[in-house]
Amino acid sequence: MNETTLNKIMSELELLRKAVQSIAPKAKKEINFQSADCFVWSPTSSFLQPVADPNRINIGLIKGVDHVRDILIDNTERFADGLPANNTLLWGARGMGKSSLVKSVHAHTAANRNAEIKLIEIHREDIDTLPELLNILRAQDTRFILFCDDLSFDHDDTSYKSLKAALDGGIEGRPDNVIFYATSNRRHLLPRNMMENESSTAINPHESVEEKVSLSDRFGLWLGFHKCNQDDYLSMVYGYAEHFNLEIDKDSLKAQSLEWATTRGSRSGRVAWQFTQDLAGRLGKKLS
Repeated sequence: MNETTLNKIMSELELLRKAVQSIAPKAKKEINFQSADCFVWSPTSSFLQPVADPNRINIGLIKGVDHVRDILIDNTERFADGLPANNTLLWGARGMGKSSLVKSVHAHTAANRNAEIKLIEIHREDIDTLPELLNILRAQDTRFILFCDDLSFDHDDTSYKSLKAALDGGIEGRPDNVIFYATSNRRHLLPRNMMENESSTAINPHESVEEKVSLSDRFGLWLGFHKCNQDDYLSMVYGYAEHFNLEIDKDSLKAQSLEWATTRGSRSGRVAWQFTQDLAGRLGKKLS
């Protein structure tokens, strides 16, 4: 065997070795639940990625949703205390602080309750891996809020069935140390035309509709968020300006914030925050 042939064989063996390594199962990384208060679920590696600096605001800055805020706080504190609590669907108008409220309520509860409670975000596209995540959390002593932002399903998406089973209908059921919070613009999580189309072609239309709405029935609490009026919008703007010490005349602040909302064509918590960012930038003030 000459040297050229030998080098070719060695090269092919090295390629084979790398190919075998690439398909071999990788050792799972150990999850350290003490490393953070918030995590993001990564199903490809069956790992919970710690979030060192969560994107959330002080709960006192969330204005115009006092009633639903208090309900969610009460439900979360009961869960943290080991008492019965409900899965919760926060639905309604865009930009009214649904996801911000979930994150702020978690921080508020963790700070005010003598209990270890973690927030885990699961992305909408990973919902079908929820049973795997629940199996990981079931064995822990810690309590967990599973959070899915902007949860909804398209007409050809069947992963909602996995969510139904994981929340309530599976043989194991939801672990006692886990609760599920989701936000959505849709009350029933499925597009209306999907429900109407299936209803019109079904042998028994009522059975088709019941199959779809039974998903939202898995949430014991439905908290509705509606478009805010001008007073609520201004309350948000004033709250941000005071919290971040933005030095501006109140009349000027009112006029500028209302003009900003007019150009956006809407009033909401998100619009108020975007105006605050713009104002702070013009004033040369950092938001921290």
